[in-house]
Amino acid sequence: MSGAADPAATSASDVVLVVERDPAVAELERLYLVREGFDVVIEADPAAAAATAARLRPGVVVFDLSEGAGPAYDEIAAAAHPAPVVCVTGASQEPPPGVAHHVIRPFSPRRLVAAVAEVLRGADDVPDPPGVLRSGAVTLDRRTRTVIAAGRSAALTAAEFDLLEFLLRNPGRVYSREQLLAGAWNVSGSVGVRTVDVHIAQLRAKLGETSPIRTVRGVGYVADE
Repeated sequence: MSGAADPAATSASDVVLVVERDPAVAELERLYLVREGFDVVIEADPAAAAATAARLRPGVVVFDLSEGAGPAYDEIAAAAHPAPVVCVTGASQEPPPGVAHHVIRPFSPRRLVAAVAEVLRGADDVPDPPGVLRSGAVTLDRRTRTVIAAGRSAALTAAEFDLLEFLLRNPGRVYSREQLLAGAWNVSGSVGVRTVDVHIAQLRAKLGETSPIRTVRGVGYVADE
């Protein structure tokens, strides 16, 4: 990965993350964007792009939607949010739903710069799409039943997902184990309140340091806002 500036030394809103496999194309994009005053970071591996976006928190992402890169789009869009995504597509490709802007190959580098500038002008106060819940570096999408933690997909069971969703829908509120059984899974305490403890432990293991779930001793659990 290379860039025009150290992203740690600049405002995140000034950083353009360019996800592009072809080094020559990436360098051309970088040159034109830098010329217009943008700081640029290049990520050549689409599979690593979500983690890079989560770390950098860029102002905008330029994503090459080439063959095989499609599955990585949802992850990078979630990790980079609220930063808009400009997709580079082939003439016959349809951009994914929710794409802020797309540029069709072959394109003029000036067209790409204009697209980046355009989406940045409208990027302030972008709300989360319906069905998306967030806490810190954790993003849960109720529509696709997927969870991204620090830019990486977390493989949750159905029960773990439902428990995390319930807590994220009610951030800052402490729930007892009995309340979580009823609220997340619609079952009674007769199932065994320790089931909640087991699933909380599994969630924390899968989410790692990004886990928003906190234990309130003697009461239950809460998801931080």
